[in-house]
Amino acid sequence: MSVWSRFKRLMKSIFGGAISSLEDPKLILEQNIRELNDQVPKMNENIATVKANVMLLQKEHKKYKSEVTDLTSKIKAGIQAGRDDIAERYALRLQGVKESMARTEEQLTYASAAYDKALQVKKAFMREKERKIAEAKEALRAHERAKWQSKVADTLESFEVTGIDQTHDEMINRIQEQTAKNEARMEMALDSIDTQALQIEEDAEKIRASELVKQFKLEMGVGDTSAAQGEPELEVPEAEVEAGSKTIGKQRSRTD
Repeated sequence: MSVWSRFKRLMKSIFGGAISSLEDPKLILEQNIRELNDQVPKMNENIATVKANVMLLQKEHKKYKSEVTDLTSKIKAGIQAGRDDIAERYALRLQGVKESMARTEEQLTYASAAYDKALQVKKAFMREKERKIAEAKEALRAHERAKWQSKVADTLESFEVTGIDQTHDEMINRIQEQTAKNEARMEMALDSIDTQALQIEEDAEKIRASELVKQFKLEMGVGDTSAAQGEPELEVPEAEVEAGSKTIGKQRSRTD
């Protein structure tokens, strides 16, 4: 290996990695898309130039063809008039026009072929351009998804790195412990209250209230007394009966 080759290889090893590290694939793909789109107007301009050349050659060929027809008519007219000198002069001009027309036809053939070829090249280029742009856009979308996924991964990693997982679990455990303590205190408080005795007292109050109402109905002669008489009488404490009698006496005195 020559010294120059070794030197170029060294430069590539030094600067190639640096350039590669500085390249942003996203920016390069976006630039490629812009360049591909910029090629279309330039290609259209070149095709228009080729088309203009074809049109000029077609007009020139049409003009030569018209001159050939005109000169041929003049030659025939000169011959019919017995003026061979005029016919000879037009014949020389006709020969030159035919040669020019032949060259024009040849040029027109090549120009038309070049125009058709340019259209085919443009068609192939447009198809390839659309394919490359679609690939580039899909790669850019994948790049954006990868960036989002990287952010999510960084966030998940930061849970453990910054101690979020530890503090989160610790606070959850604390809340659960506090909730369990409060529930235990509530159960202990309920157990300390004689709920059965309270229920018995409440039922006794209801029974006393019902007997008082029945007593009132018996004294007032209201309601079905036969049913009440057929039922066994419940013993009512004398204090309650006396209290009920006094109450009724007071109500009658007020009525009087």
